[in-house]
Amino acid sequence: MASSRPRPPRSTYRCSECGWTCAKWVGRCGECQAWGSVAEAAPEATTATSRTTATAVTAPAVPIGRVSAEQALHTGSGVAELDRVLGGGLVPGAAVLLAGEPGVGKSTLLLEVAARTAARGQRTLYVTGEESASQVRLRADRTDAVHDELYLAAETDLGAVLTHVEQVRPQLLVVDSVQTIGASGVDGVPGGVTQVKEVAQALVRVAKTRDITVVLVGHVTKDGSIAGPRVLEHLVDVVLHFEGDRNSRFRMVRAVKNRFGPVDEVGCFDLGPHGISAVEDPTGIFTERHHGRVAGACVAVTMEGRRPLLAEVQALATQSPLERPRRTTSGIDGSRLAMVLAVLQQYCGISLHKHDVFASTVGGARLTDPGSDLAVAIAVASAHLLTPPPYGVVALGEIGLSGELRRVRDLPQRLAEAARLGFAMAVVPAEPHQGRRSRPQAERTVERAVEGMKVVEAPDVLSALRMLGLRQRSTRSLELLEGGEEAPF
Repeated sequence: MASSRPRPPRSTYRCSECGWTCAKWVGRCGECQAWGSVAEAAPEATTATSRTTATAVTAPAVPIGRVSAEQALHTGSGVAELDRVLGGGLVPGAAVLLAGEPGVGKSTLLLEVAARTAARGQRTLYVTGEESASQVRLRADRTDAVHDELYLAAETDLGAVLTHVEQVRPQLLVVDSVQTIGASGVDGVPGGVTQVKEVAQALVRVAKTRDITVVLVGHVTKDGSIAGPRVLEHLVDVVLHFEGDRNSRFRMVRAVKNRFGPVDEVGCFDLGPHGISAVEDPTGIFTERHHGRVAGACVAVTMEGRRPLLAEVQALATQSPLERPRRTTSGIDGSRLAMVLAVLQQYCGISLHKHDVFASTVGGARLTDPGSDLAVAIAVASAHLLTPPPYGVVALGEIGLSGELRRVRDLPQRLAEAARLGFAMAVVPAEPHQGRRSRPQAERTVERAVEGMKVVEAPDVLSALRMLGLRQRSTRSLELLEGGEEAPF
């Protein structure tokens, strides 16, 4: 006769980095691929007779038309570029998660937001778990962020943080950071999966019940993703990424999730010795004004959210002594560069399989928009041929594997921005009816004027290079160049 005793709960193994669970121990997490992060978790006691019963409701259900939307209106944070990303400003009762690499300026930005919010008469509580109160005060003196309505607390215990909220009753709560706050009575160390979930849930509850805006600072892993369980991003209303190069003062805030606004906006900032300031017109940061025509340089117009930005692409191609030539990029996707080089060799007669190719952007810009492919191709071809493109030209277009140029989104906005900055000519993909197979050789480019700037349409990469005077050199020209004489262009 089988025993009626209940079976003991089975042990489970949980990853301390992302919370992934499995039935047996493994050396590598199957979700985040971290080594040595899977450990045995305490078994959860479950009973077959547990039931969830109906309880009292906090408020009766009402038709959605009777629900007031005034409590969810945006309030300006005092930082225009951050309001742009948030969709108008901070929303009472919202939970915002700001993540970024160490040293990118997260604390400086949020201290500036807290100070400007306090300057408008709204009480603000800044809780720091990574620094002492004196260290934050030094930063506040340096950035002129001292105000009577800005309260500061250095705590690492969740209960103490909630007590500060009860006493101060702020309208804005900043917690720096969520990985440093621990909850007593919960297994794990601060920053672990269980602790982060408990702390985040408690702070989100405070935001919803008291109608205060809660801003949480989050750490990131080495691959750039937000540290901790994935549920952290689901709990909050807004997820922002703070990006920037350590060698540049330029910073960008990008919305990944936003329940109160768009997710295709970016904010631009300048991190200086006296704090952080908004950059309302960042287009000139990523371009270099040369005094004349320069070989190996071309300007692309990329879209960061709804904002067009001009970025200069520079390239260098030299004979390689190596069996496998180098392909080095900075700010440009290496796989996109490899595709551009293949198209140039196959359809334009520019062979670079024996050359080292270096491609980079000016000012630390990162080009992820496929519309910058044509600018990369022009810069590489110009560097290889030692022939500069015309002065004041910008290039827009995505390159296909058959060498054709594809249309890019928001073309009128990009052209208008280039014309505003004084560029005289733009090379763009041709309209679909102007394909190279349906038109003769002499009619592959079409010129028109837009915003006082000449716009030249080309159906493919070869037509664009020929229109700019970037033709493959003859063997005689290369011999003259190697002999020290100037080859005719």
